[in-house]
Amino acid sequence: MAPSATDATFLTLLGPFRLRVGGREVRLPAGAQRMTALLALQGRMSRSRLAGTLWPDSTEDRALASLRTAIWRVNQAVPGLVSATTAEAGLAASVVVDVQNLVRRARAALQETPSSLAPLQYMLGDARELLPDWEEEWLSGERERLRQLQLHLQEALAERLTSEGRFGLALEVALATLRLDVLRESAHRSVIRIHLAEGNIGEARRAYATCRQVLRQELGISPTPATASMLALPSDARP
Repeated sequence: MAPSATDATFLTLLGPFRLRVGGREVRLPAGAQRMTALLALQGRMSRSRLAGTLWPDSTEDRALASLRTAIWRVNQAVPGLVSATTAEAGLAASVVVDVQNLVRRARAALQETPSSLAPLQYMLGDARELLPDWEEEWLSGERERLRQLQLHLQEALAERLTSEGRFGLALEVALATLRLDVLRESAHRSVIRIHLAEGNIGEARRAYATCRQVLRQELGISPTPATASMLALPSDARP
C-alpha cells in the first residue's frame, strides 16, 4: 500500500545515506541506494544513461537488468518512490532531499542583505560531506559543486561580517576558507580585505606575501592585478 499524503519521504545524502518515510527508516540494498542517490542529485534520466552510470563495467543488457531490479526493490520498499517508464526514471516529486534543500537555501542566503547573517551561518553549520563512504566516480562532480558552494558561502559571510565591523569573526571565517582551498586567490583577498578594513596594514602586507608565495610555489604564477591592487602593488612585486 502506498504511503498516505501525510507520510513525508526524506532522503539524506549529506553524511551516510538515509531514507525515511513517515518517521520510519527504510533500508535499501546497495545498488538501490546508489540509483536513488543518483536520481536525487541529477534528476530524471534515461534508463540507458542511468544504467551505464551505475554499472559502467557491465554490458548494456546486464546493466539494464540491474537497473530493473533496483527500481523494483526501491518501489517494493517505498511504493511510488521511483517513477519509471520504458525510457526514463526519476524520483517522485514529493521526496524531500537534503542536498536540494541546502542548495536552495544557500542560494537564497547569498542574495540576502549584508545585515542578514543568520541564514549563512545556518548553511555553514549544515555543510557535511556528500556520502563520504562512497567511491563512485559520478559523485566527484557533485562533491565539487557543494565544495564550491561552501567556499562562496564562507567568502560571503566573511564579507558581511567585515561590513558590520566584526573583524575577528570575519577573519576566522576567511582563514577557514583558506584551509579548505589554500590556492583560492579570492579567499586570500578576503583575508587582506579584513586586515585593511581593520587598519592593520602590516598584517595585510603579510597576507599578500603569503598569497604570493603559495601561488608561486604551487602554480608558478603571481597574484592577479585585482589582488595586488588592494595594496597598490605590481602583481609581481615583493611587499
